[in-house]
Amino acid sequence: MIIISLLVSIVPMFGGGPAWAVSAGSRWGADYFPNISLVTQDGKTVRFYDDLIKDKVVAINFIFTHCSDSCPAETASLRQVQKELGDRAGRDVFFYSISIDPEHDTPAVLKEYSQRFRAGPGWTFLTGNKADITLLRKKLGLYNKDESGQVTSNHSISLIVGNEATGKWIKRSPFDEPETLVRLLGYSLQQHAYRTNPGAMRYDKAPRLPELSRGEDLYRSRCDSCHSLGAEGGLGPGLSGVTEKREHAWLARWLKEPDQMLAEKDSVAMQLFDKYNEVPMPNLRLSDADVEALIAYMAGSAGHAEDVMTTNDEGGAGH
Repeated sequence: MIIISLLVSIVPMFGGGPAWAVSAGSRWGADYFPNISLVTQDGKTVRFYDDLIKDKVVAINFIFTHCSDSCPAETASLRQVQKELGDRAGRDVFFYSISIDPEHDTPAVLKEYSQRFRAGPGWTFLTGNKADITLLRKKLGLYNKDESGQVTSNHSISLIVGNEATGKWIKRSPFDEPETLVRLLGYSLQQHAYRTNPGAMRYDKAPRLPELSRGEDLYRSRCDSCHSLGAEGGLGPGLSGVTEKREHAWLARWLKEPDQMLAEKDSVAMQLFDKYNEVPMPNLRLSDADVEALIAYMAGSAGHAEDVMTTNDEGGAGH
């Protein structure tokens, strides 16, 4: 975690004095990062330092494609950030998702996974030697000591964003508000962000953040990367009318343990899985109170528009 503790210096969102950048002789360069070989989803061999991060602003996370826990939610959340960045993704900002299960996640498997999540330009999925990847995770502070060498859902769900040229690296949650990550990647981490912004707003003049209910906070941080509150779908169905369409007990269980319901081949769960490109509903580790708060928010916010989904369209069930 040393990279995190020494390098975090967040540029004030609303301005103020100039933020510091690391010196030109920073140790956080070629001598620190392992220049391991990785293979992209297109079968191209690249070097981590030379080809992927040198002189770039990047977001890096670690996944495995058969994960039914945090990885789908994390990937969907980063997809939303990439969409918000628009054509800056692949030009000013680069995304890298690296597999922690290279024996299973071949380039072909990663390519199919990236297509399932509709990953756009500037987002590369990578595999490689497992020992090399473990070393890289430790260097980036994204290794969970409790894994004991096993590929489990207990791996770190954090990501790291940074600018190699300035030596500024920040560990973040993939479940941050997308606008927060967009701001970091698109502005704060860019080299020009280290200059004073004379027109910046003072902290004491900044507008107050809205007070969110627990349900709305959960929806924003966990759900809206895949779902809208209307009828239109994304990676998953729109949520309009879901609390009326689904029995409460079914919906509550689906929100709490969708992986178990898929393993049991629950008929509605399987219809959703097939309909939405086999992108699994992730287990978000919600408590019973979280589930009830989320259902209450959906009931009050999704509206009661006329049901545009047919009886056989099993959308709107929370996936």
